[in-house]
Amino acid sequence: MNWIYTTVLFLLLPYVLFHLVWRARRQPEYLRHWGERFGSYRRVRPLRPVIWLHAVSVGETRAAAPLVKALQARYPEHQVLLTHMTPTGRATGEQLFGAEVLRCYLPYDYPFAVRGFLEHFRPELGLLLETEIWPNLIRACRAANVPLCLVNARLSEKSARRYARFGKLSAASLRQMSAIAAQTEEDARRLEALGASHAGVMGNLKFDIAPPAEMLELGSRLLQRFGPERLIFLAASTREGEEEKILAAVQNIAAPDLLTVIVPRHPQRFDAVAQLLERMGFSYQRRSLDQPVGADTSVVLGDSMGEMFAYYAACDVAFIGGSLLPYGGQNLIEACAAGKPVILGPHTWNFAEAAARAVEAGAAVRVASAEEMAQELQSLLKNPERRRSMGQAGRDFSRRHQGATEKVMALLEQVMSPSPEKGKPGGVI
Repeated sequence: MNWIYTTVLFLLLPYVLFHLVWRARRQPEYLRHWGERFGSYRRVRPLRPVIWLHAVSVGETRAAAPLVKALQARYPEHQVLLTHMTPTGRATGEQLFGAEVLRCYLPYDYPFAVRGFLEHFRPELGLLLETEIWPNLIRACRAANVPLCLVNARLSEKSARRYARFGKLSAASLRQMSAIAAQTEEDARRLEALGASHAGVMGNLKFDIAPPAEMLELGSRLLQRFGPERLIFLAASTREGEEEKILAAVQNIAAPDLLTVIVPRHPQRFDAVAQLLERMGFSYQRRSLDQPVGADTSVVLGDSMGEMFAYYAACDVAFIGGSLLPYGGQNLIEACAAGKPVILGPHTWNFAEAAARAVEAGAAVRVASAEEMAQELQSLLKNPERRRSMGQAGRDFSRRHQGATEKVMALLEQVMSPSPEKGKPGGVI
């Protein structure tokens, strides 16, 4: 199966190049460092032994933060290399870690590109976050004796069905992993059904992210700019098609001093959402202008990167985007950790267990439509005690599920220590 997979990849090479150029129309950053996507890394040079961690985009990069810090503390003689697939993920890595880590794009899964990556960096250990199964990369790591682990792994029913179409290839790739640690029992079960010999359960790294002190301070400043006497509704990480529904619903809420802060998930959509606000007749301001919000302003467009914790700190109620329409939902854990009542739409399969547990804990409520969201928001705005109770439930819920980073570090101790029986890395949790 692997030669068929690789042949198809080479046949798709013109499309891959076209896709890069097409994405660059909206995000010119896609054409920067393009050589890295094909295994050329002349501008990135490791000075110490490398531990490599792959985080596709923004969410995975933010989730990696406690793990990166733990790796740096436990293995100070190593450099951490953070790889990404998207410019926004790379920018988030730079914002979070600066020069403390190396960063580059992971190459596309062509054998020559993967070889170039491994020969240049020669990592002593590789960690893939969440759902990243690249057959040629995995085979090359095995051939180069680089232990490769899949951690914080999640696999929805939809993704499992997609991988099952290539059952032999998926199974062979999973069995070549040095270790697999899933977020939940359901994720582990699906991975094993695909062919993983064993998948342990570690929990979710996102629970280990504490609200940074500087973001809490920025949240206080934002609240002063928004108007401390106003009620703040945050629509966080919204996806295409959701903003119009949310804004239409908010117009029917009887709260004259309500300020809606809407933060699109993808920065390339900031201007499109601004145009939508103009078409719908909203008086709005851009966060990037960093000006006090006027009393007649009803919406703030959160067109900034890396400030989500600050937005949560400044709001009274948070709706988690990607859940109103079938996108699978975005991360609700940060809102819970910040102690804010959370509203979720019906589509949360990307965070299925976390969403279900948050609702059970009383930290979140689920709605079926934008109209129901507006009704729930109206109820919460009128009931400060309920907001306080849900916020405290969110903090408690987040604390109860912490500890994934420690479990991953314990797993790495096994993987990086020689097995007495085999004399090479190995281990599962």
